[in-house]
Amino acid sequence: MSRRTARNRSNPDRYDPVAIALHWVIGVGILTLIAMGLAMTHLALAPMTKFQLYQLHKSIGVTVLIAVLLRVPWRLTHRPPSLPTAMPPLERRAAEGAHGLLYALMLAIPLTGWALVSVSPFNLPTVLYGMVPWPHLPVLADLPNKAAVEPAVKFIHGKLAWVLAALVTLHAGAALRHHFVLRDGVLHRMLPFGRRQAQEPRPEEPRS
Repeated sequence: MSRRTARNRSNPDRYDPVAIALHWVIGVGILTLIAMGLAMTHLALAPMTKFQLYQLHKSIGVTVLIAVLLRVPWRLTHRPPSLPTAMPPLERRAAEGAHGLLYALMLAIPLTGWALVSVSPFNLPTVLYGMVPWPHLPVLADLPNKAAVEPAVKFIHGKLAWVLAALVTLHAGAALRHHFVLRDGVLHRMLPFGRRQAQEPRPEEPRS
């Protein structure tokens, strides 16, 4: 079996442990970032509390970016479990398209966030989790008129975050539909516990 088609040998019906770990690190990180972003932009927080939230937001955002940069090549070189054979072709294409868009947003949003920090006229340093200094992006950090650029970058970052929030909601809803309605084992492929084999959907019961 070539490296490109490598898959979980211990259980081909589940993602391998690396893919599962990265998935949940990214997922929990995104949900935390969305909640923090809403709090930072909609709540009347004390200045120091808001500053600390921004610093933590940046730290988690960089963590998600690194996890996505690891997840993408892992996904390209490790074959995921097969989808249920009963899944309609249109639904398969929709799932593949949604996953592709998710990956694009998971890369674009941290990068635009990094760009936003870099073009901030305040020029505040980023120190990940209060321990690791993180540089600004080259070129952007040296722009002569950051105040003119910052609103555009902030607009893009915020709008992309809303699109990601909607897509994550759709993704979670689809996973729950597979688990509770179709009962085809799709959700179990990515859960960090259990070894349940994928199942085909139950046949419909005859109507009286």
